[in-house]
Amino acid sequence: MGEKKLRKPSAALTQILADNIREYRKVKHLSQEELADACELHRTYVGSVERGERNVTLSTLEVVAKALGVSVIELLTRKQREKRNVSSGVSRYVEAIRDSGLSIYDKIESGDSDYWIPTPALETIFNEGLAGISLAGLPIRTRSKVIKGYVCHCLGYPVPRSFKKTLPRFPGQMFDTYIQKSNNLQIWNEELSPNRRYVLIRISGEGIITKVKVVTGDSLALLDTTGTLTQKYQARLIPGATTKELVTLEDTDWLRPFVRGGQSLKTITSPINHPKDGQLLPIAELFERLCPLLGTTFPASGWDQERNRGATLHRLVCERLGYADYRDDGRFPDVRQQLLEVKLQTSPTIDLGLICPDSTDALDVPKIGGRQVRHCDVRYALFYAKRDRDDVQLTHLFLTTGEGLFTRFPKFQGKGLNTKLQLSLPADFFD
Repeated sequence: MGEKKLRKPSAALTQILADNIREYRKVKHLSQEELADACELHRTYVGSVERGERNVTLSTLEVVAKALGVSVIELLTRKQREKRNVSSGVSRYVEAIRDSGLSIYDKIESGDSDYWIPTPALETIFNEGLAGISLAGLPIRTRSKVIKGYVCHCLGYPVPRSFKKTLPRFPGQMFDTYIQKSNNLQIWNEELSPNRRYVLIRISGEGIITKVKVVTGDSLALLDTTGTLTQKYQARLIPGATTKELVTLEDTDWLRPFVRGGQSLKTITSPINHPKDGQLLPIAELFERLCPLLGTTFPASGWDQERNRGATLHRLVCERLGYADYRDDGRFPDVRQQLLEVKLQTSPTIDLGLICPDSTDALDVPKIGGRQVRHCDVRYALFYAKRDRDDVQLTHLFLTTGEGLFTRFPKFQGKGLNTKLQLSLPADFFD
């Protein structure tokens, strides 16, 4: 028998390893020399591996993976990571950004069908790309810089050599990142913004990323129990002579081309999906479908828990509209597929949070027919109710566009605060 030769890995596998080591090293903001020192290797060795010129032993691979805070499998299986995104239906955003040459600082129009990542998709991308990454042993400032590098990698952006001090930190996609080891969220020297996204990254006691939650400023404002968190919008509900009132007879001029009556929503979609051209019911038809809810009585148990408020009403509304399921992901507006915000009122004060209903700012949904939906295009269903110790009964219904809400209900504003904001996140916030 001839002399045995050591088998070499395929060129494809060698290239995958080379690309992954280079990418994870940049995410960690390590030079080749720094990575080599951490692994007790020569700098030229790391360079040759990243160029695909050298084979790596299993023991060396384990050392490199540990230094980069990833697993050996992750270093060798880039294709599998990409497939996870494909299966979730969000990879097209990442691929488009990667091919565009855009940086995290380049402005993207909200709702842009190619480059703007809607909040639910953003959360999916981060949970698939960040969960399991170790930040153990890193100083707080370094940890923040490292996580921003990983965020760039997840979204397809190049990692900048240094991060600018911008507000928000990722202005192109309008979000900030916060690493949460506890349930106490702190935001310094700025008010919550209704249009900004807040990426809350949960890490375990061992420094491992376990879950990511992406919410808007308006969603975070609902967690404030002091009433002094930041500027909030409120209105006064003044009942009229009738128990049923369609305040605005038609949708906004902007939205009207995309509504169509007479549809069954049972087979179309879920209430939390994004709205589409031709699937939006006219506001007058929404009113007709919701009016039969007046007189409905349901138990008031749990009413004093803010985060559960309106859950039963949400289910009733979805049933009346004809949906097959009643999902609610806690994002604005409640029934996103119909651009419908549902509010249950047992007092005359309508709490509107950080969002001004008649604002022409872009709503965080994809464009419809090439046109960006605005906050003022959202439809508001206001149910007034009387409550005793055990039950809640729906007595009045008002339906209006955001554009017309203040023409019927007088506006006033709460107090403002611009210091350190502290919010206590619910125990199951990341569940």
